[in-house]
Amino acid sequence: MNKNKLNPECVFEQFAKINAIPRPSKHEEKMIAFLKDFGESRGLETIVDETGNVLIRKNATPGYDNRETIILQSHMDMVCEKLPECTIDFNNDPIETYVDGEWLRAKDTTLGADDGIGIAMELALLDSNDIEHGPIECVFTRDEETGLTGAEGMKAGFITGSMLINLDSEDEGQIFVSCAGGKRTQAIFRPKYEKDVNGMFFLKIGVNSLTGGHSGDDINKKRANAVKLLVRFIYQEMEKGLVRLGTLKAGGLHNAIPRDGEMTIAVPFAQKEQVRADFNVFVSDIEEEFHVTEKNINMYMESTDTEPLIAEDDSRKIILALQGVDNGIMSMCQDQAIEWLVETSSNLASVKTQEDGSVLVTTSQRSNVMSALDNMCATVRSVFQLAGAEVDTGEGYPAWKMNPNSRLTKIVVDTYKELFGKEPKVLGIHAGLECGLFAERYPNLDMVSMGPTLRGVHSPDERLLIPTVDMVWRHLLEILKKA
Repeated sequence: MNKNKLNPECVFEQFAKINAIPRPSKHEEKMIAFLKDFGESRGLETIVDETGNVLIRKNATPGYDNRETIILQSHMDMVCEKLPECTIDFNNDPIETYVDGEWLRAKDTTLGADDGIGIAMELALLDSNDIEHGPIECVFTRDEETGLTGAEGMKAGFITGSMLINLDSEDEGQIFVSCAGGKRTQAIFRPKYEKDVNGMFFLKIGVNSLTGGHSGDDINKKRANAVKLLVRFIYQEMEKGLVRLGTLKAGGLHNAIPRDGEMTIAVPFAQKEQVRADFNVFVSDIEEEFHVTEKNINMYMESTDTEPLIAEDDSRKIILALQGVDNGIMSMCQDQAIEWLVETSSNLASVKTQEDGSVLVTTSQRSNVMSALDNMCATVRSVFQLAGAEVDTGEGYPAWKMNPNSRLTKIVVDTYKELFGKEPKVLGIHAGLECGLFAERYPNLDMVSMGPTLRGVHSPDERLLIPTVDMVWRHLLEILKKA
């Protein structure tokens, strides 16, 4: 990436440095060390808490000493997804970026702009000596993507400001003032296996090149789910005759719509040609069904080696559960002002045969209404419980409710109108933001979330719209002057 061609240069310079530092979720040690050195080398108060969150404080510039302290917040970890042929080691290798027209992309991997571009803006501000602002606290949380454990582990009193700007949103011109809460529900099947496979023909069925995306923000975009597609075909064939399961491996991260997967099945020799014919028809139907959102879908079937099979009764229970469990939108918001917003949803994120032979299924539920979230989790749990699985729902994270009297929201909206001559959209989002956890510990904290335009997050198609970075940067600087 030639950062000199990108504006604002100071932000993209920091972004390039960030993307040279490996920072997978739960493995942010190198990023923590970088941030600690960054603050201390500039003589700024720098604190690392017990969880690994980093706080860097910067005093007000002359004339702004009496202003309220503003907190700028982003998360330091990134979702590490790559194309099957990509050989990158996310624990050691840098992200390779390139400019594609007005977009910044990564070569065959996630870009890390979620939330590296937020970090870059904070570092550019901390590194500056010519930006007017009151006292600021720059907070960098760890492990946002796999459970928000950084924000969860932050103790009351770590931050002292009265207003917080979360830099983890993905649409320039949209100011978010509420978010969904979420929980993860996992099921473990412990099936019996049979090694006597006489008379059975083994097939591997797979899918790849799906669009995928964020399990909250993209759940309403009618994208195909790799797990659901594979199970849908297997269920169809099970209804016609004997189908047994072998190895299952589909999907990945709990907060991503699964893009690829493979499953091994076995059918009687006498059925194999009919199953092949059925698969061809199925693929044609799926391509037509998802012709708008999945233009590159690739489904395949091939014969494969024999392997131990899940017993017939257990195979049936697993297939029925995966076919029956909810995936997608459960309900839309009832408030007329935001009736376009998804209220409650569930994502069937992954299924995987583990080394001990058990089958682990991971799902995630979201809702802006906590009672509806609990009901969605119960709905998912009950399907797996009926099938005899061991099921657990984690504690999750809370929703963030809108503050109708927010002073910060007014400042953000007014400065946007002054800068760009148009109204920003003030919205809620069907994704989890750390603001919900901050609101629990700091109930009087005035918050908004904003950021430049990102697309394809949590997938190798992640891309950052370059001109919007400058717009958000200019907007942020104006907010710091007026707040």
